[in-house]
Amino acid sequence: MENKVYFHIPKFEELTYRQKIMSQSDTMSYNKGYDVSYDGYHKDTGCIDFPKYKWRIWYSNRVNKKPKYFYAYIAREEDNSFIGEVNLNLSNKDRYYDMGIVIEAKYRGMGYSLEALRKLMKVAFEMYDALEVHNDFEITRISAIAIHKAVGFNIIDEVNGIAKLVITREDYFSKQS
Repeated sequence: MENKVYFHIPKFEELTYRQKIMSQSDTMSYNKGYDVSYDGYHKDTGCIDFPKYKWRIWYSNRVNKKPKYFYAYIAREEDNSFIGEVNLNLSNKDRYYDMGIVIEAKYRGMGYSLEALRKLMKVAFEMYDALEVHNDFEITRISAIAIHKAVGFNIIDEVNGIAKLVITREDYFSKQS
């Protein structure tokens, strides 16, 4: 495994970075065009408002909340700069984790996603004892599909252009040996 990135659990005052990337239309473009009623979501850009008055409750619900949530910034080893974020969210059924990964647009295509996704699966299966991890996104996102498959995810369903990808505990550990 390469060592270009590491995970950094943000301090409260470091949420300025999350606020920044959630407001970048180039970073959030993957998220645009959905009919959702998420407060602060901008359908035209995919951006999500993250005003300071929401930080305290968001932080207390998401950061350092094992086993329900894992949230961290992706930081570059060479200069400790933040380049994205990752998360795990235990499903309501307590059977699996949903995951998310966002790489800031200017850092895409540099190999950070694959390493960050591998490290996130290590957290999920070796620290959080996940049974499965799920991620759903457009089947047209060829690079994202390839990166997920390289880590061990399989497409288990596709509905209306959305691929449902899953990696099981067994899949993860078989890739490690």
